[in-house]
Amino acid sequence: MIRLATLLACFALAACTVGPPPRLEGAPAVASAGQALAAYARVLQRFVDARGAVDFEALASDRADLDTYVRYIAATPLDSLAPGDERLAHYINSYNALSMYNVIESGIPASHYGLRKLVFFVLHRFDIGGERMSLYAYENDVIRKVGDPRVHFALNCSAVGCPRLPRKPFTATGLQDELDRETRRFFASPDHLRIDRAGKVVHVSELLEFYREDFEAHAPSLLAFVSRYAPEPVPTDYEVRFIPYDWTIADSRRLRQPAASGR
Repeated sequence: MIRLATLLACFALAACTVGPPPRLEGAPAVASAGQALAAYARVLQRFVDARGAVDFEALASDRADLDTYVRYIAATPLDSLAPGDERLAHYINSYNALSMYNVIESGIPASHYGLRKLVFFVLHRFDIGGERMSLYAYENDVIRKVGDPRVHFALNCSAVGCPRLPRKPFTATGLQDELDRETRRFFASPDHLRIDRAGKVVHVSELLEFYREDFEAHAPSLLAFVSRYAPEPVPTDYEVRFIPYDWTIADSRRLRQPAASGR
């Protein structure tokens, strides 16, 4: 979610900045895979609304299930999972859970915008399968290497501009259908795709610009990829303009209040 050019500014700070401490009180036994996923499922069902926004204040005060899943993420080597859909489903679920966890550990900020984006995605690091890793590294060095561009419509960084966070975990058995569903849902929203036929312009989320190479590796053009999943055919010869990404935290309590800027 971060441009490489802006990342360079943060590396000078990295040596003296550390991620938030994992506030996981006590040392209970790590849950089994089934127990951990059930705990994460309860988090999604209890604290995520129909828009995909999270009640972070309520989650912060009742975080046992989220902490259970975060412990499981830390204790589960990625190569211990079966290659393919089982591993990719875990990647997506763990990224989304760590994003929620990061928001809470960061004090529930109003936005990721500006330097806060660099702190959230790069300087805060977490235990993922026994390795210390930032969300930026997890996404770019691990998840994107799978080579499925639909993951960009399943990964949720807790910002309003993100794809909607589903209220159920992604599953190994249903992952292909779930990725198609979330990709189609993304382009069905006018917040992410609008076609101006009179002006011959396609307005599409800036997310498509962030990862343009991933989409164009699987389609003749960016608009050709969009057209595969859009509710109606997208003319591939139109001009592309990007809808600015909204970095406001998708906090369900704040979103019920008068609109705040993501800038």
